[in-house]
Amino acid sequence: MLSTPDGAWAEQVLLGLRPAVEEHGLFLGVATVDSPDAVPAGPGEERLLQDMLPARRREFTAGRCAARRALARAGIPAGEILCAGRRPRMPAGSVGSITHCAGAAVALAAPRWRSPSVGIDLELRPLPPRAARLVLSPDEQSWLNRTPRTEAGEAEDERRLLAAFSAKEAAFKAFSTLLAPQEAPTMLLGIAIRPVPGGFRAWPRRLPGRVLDVAVRPVGPGVLSWTAAQY
Repeated sequence: MLSTPDGAWAEQVLLGLRPAVEEHGLFLGVATVDSPDAVPAGPGEERLLQDMLPARRREFTAGRCAARRALARAGIPAGEILCAGRRPRMPAGSVGSITHCAGAAVALAAPRWRSPSVGIDLELRPLPPRAARLVLSPDEQSWLNRTPRTEAGEAEDERRLLAAFSAKEAAFKAFSTLLAPQEAPTMLLGIAIRPVPGGFRAWPRRLPGRVLDVAVRPVGPGVLSWTAAQY
């Protein structure tokens, strides 16, 4: 079983991944639930917090803090970041995505001229093996189960499952804004993936021509995945 790092430790590892993300014209922001500026940026965000449980409030404010940090690195001013449905409503002229796990929050941002849609996902907690059937198709599960039935092999399967899940989550977020509502996948099983060096290639099963390349990097026992659609 993989152990879960705390948010502060994960923050340092995530900052170390910034060059790998930003060499492609994307911008990474990182925060934790304990960051001093992880607070609402105005009355709109305050209203969004009212119906949230305390743990969710801390995740929300850390995520918005990470998003403002990413946008600042992109040179895009940002105040409040409200919601468009379940997604963050990014400032005009920008795209972005937010993820949080185990006290750490990460955001990916880019100018809209650079990409029409981005997605990011952080996973620091292992998934139970039985989750594979909820995430992966039978052919994808066969890739997952190629390792020997040893303790080391089971640990490798656990890492592969987490990487595949995270890659699909990042792609799901990007497709949700890239595609029309009637075209976007509604569940992770609606996205197909294939392993490639450095991550996965992902596409909606109903639209195999709409392909995203998803980068996946280790964060201790977990993973960070991100993708940006191209024009």
